[in-house]
Amino acid sequence: MRDTELHDDTTHPDYLRAERRVARQLGFFRHLAIYLVVNAGLMLANLLTPHPHWWSIGPLLGWGIGVLFHALSVFGRVPADWKKAMIARELRRR
Repeated sequence: MRDTELHDDTTHPDYLRAERRVARQLGFFRHLAIYLVVNAGLMLANLLTPHPHWWSIGPLLGWGIGVLFHALSVFGRVPADWKKAMIARELRRR
């Protein structure tokens, strides 16, 4: 199927997979934007208050770990060829 035909057929499995991938990527970028805005506000609040320690580092690091795992789940896939090669290697071990 040519690319132009794929764009016109919104029920084609390849189109649906691409649409899901794009939705996941947009979800990640939305998550990252909210993380950056909220943590910038927390850092600013931390700077403007007379606290002797950096309390805003806790949310920054904790939520940052969540953003990292979200990024890995969206962008950190093992290529299909690697997966096939690993399966073949496991089958040869038996």
